[in-house]
Amino acid sequence: MQRWDRGKVEDSIANDELLRAVRAEVEARADGDAAHDIDHLLRVAVWTLRCDPELDPRSAIAAALLHDIVNVPKNSPDRARASELCADEARRLLTDLSARDLGVRLSPTALGDICEAIRDHSFSRGATPRAPLGRALQDADRLEAVGAIGIMRCFGTGPRMGARYFHPEDPFASDRQLEDTRFSVDHFFTKLLGLSCTLLTPIGRAEAAHRSQILKQFIEALAGELERPCARELG
Repeated sequence: MQRWDRGKVEDSIANDELLRAVRAEVEARADGDAAHDIDHLLRVAVWTLRCDPELDPRSAIAAALLHDIVNVPKNSPDRARASELCADEARRLLTDLSARDLGVRLSPTALGDICEAIRDHSFSRGATPRAPLGRALQDADRLEAVGAIGIMRCFGTGPRMGARYFHPEDPFASDRQLEDTRFSVDHFFTKLLGLSCTLLTPIGRAEAAHRSQILKQFIEALAGELERPCARELG
């Protein structure tokens, strides 16, 4: 069984007229958010297929490319509906592209699987996907929030909401409430450090456990540099 990597995903897109059209549409809508750019989407595609190698590659790649097609800001009141909005837009776009008969048309079953996976993947929705594609897509997207990439995405997203890196007097919220829309380090404690236990596939859980150690090492290193011990449980 082949091990999926970016090169194989890129080849699959290049050799599939429908996936090429999907990628072109996604790239045309890019808004400069590095946390949700084409590189993020391609990494999610790779790990969706790694988390469940039995998936149909075309459906897995399409779901990954479209899972953030409507980019709702993290601090928006509509954030909890983001994946629902993405699923609706993915259905509209894929239906339109399929009507043009680009390559092999998507079956109603494949279209439904892709849109259901997109709808249920997001952390803010709080859903547990029931189908294999949804479970693998959710795991792949959550892997992007842990490890070295997760750290970069966290500190890339925070300033877009006006957040500082950390509270200057109490960086690890020893004597205050966590406020992850104001301080990026707080997001480690409100979400990131707890993600590894939410993954659903064996491959995803193993990778998340490894990457979570990087998050913990970062917090420990930051505490050392600030000379402020972190009293919070790191898991």
